[in-house]
Amino acid sequence: MRVKIDENLPAMVAALLRERGFEADTVIEEGLAGSRDEDLLDAMREQDRMIVTLDRGFGDIRRYPPGSHPGIVVLRLADESALATRAAVMQLLDNHDLETLSGTITVVQHGSLRIRRPAT
Repeated sequence: MRVKIDENLPAMVAALLRERGFEADTVIEEGLAGSRDEDLLDAMREQDRMIVTLDRGFGDIRRYPPGSHPGIVVLRLADESALATRAAVMQLLDNHDLETLSGTITVVQHGSLRIRRPAT
């Protein structure tokens, strides 16, 4: 599975995903830092990469309907420190198969997931 890490997350998130066998890159590594959300969405589609982000705007199902993109994981954390972010990503990876989140909008909050799947 291919994953893109938004610029608002620490680079170690990409490293965690790589350790788990995912092909992960960062918005910064690609020279897309500061890009509009629409430009990131275009890059996601072009590269077939799910994005992991703190940007709550990506959780808007009206702008980003499930099934219209490779997948969006929004971390909604009360504490957005590197340590808390790492813990949230580890918990996600330990308890869920990212492949099953393909095409969804998934919001990760402390101890829970809200998954919006494509309409069938």
